[in-house]
Amino acid sequence: MPVSLALYQPDIPQNAGTLLRLCACLDVPVHLIHPLGFTFSARTFRRSAMDYANHVTLFEHDSFRNFEDWRHENRARLVLMSTRSATSAYEFRYDDNDILMAGRESAGVPDDVFRQCDASVRIPMRRHLRSLNVAVASAMVLGEALKCTSFFRGLG
Repeated sequence: MPVSLALYQPDIPQNAGTLLRLCACLDVPVHLIHPLGFTFSARTFRRSAMDYANHVTLFEHDSFRNFEDWRHENRARLVLMSTRSATSAYEFRYDDNDILMAGRESAGVPDDVFRQCDASVRIPMRRHLRSLNVAVASAMVLGEALKCTSFFRGLG
């Protein structure tokens, strides 16, 4: 199973659409973990994902518990992208079966979800600055994970 991306209860449709487009272009599966902070529809993503949403492998999970059941059945490791992590995203060892998870734009993930992750990574940043946009941060970490797993060798 290739590295994939999970969006935990995303709040902003434009960010989710941007990430769907990125994952379509890179052939990276996406997991949407409900409830979402917006109505999920083709119309919602028309502007940000454009017609790319039709080319992404998309898994929808109606709860984090159901996502966790699916993940354990598929023996996937969950790697949370979080400003709370002590581990640099650029020093972490990624595996093909990793699912990189981005939290909600407004609140990240709850503590109980944080504890259920197998690992967490952060992007090193200047002190006293809070965080990057979730789509930008996800693209940066996803790119690193794909590079480390030699994924890009298979793309044209």
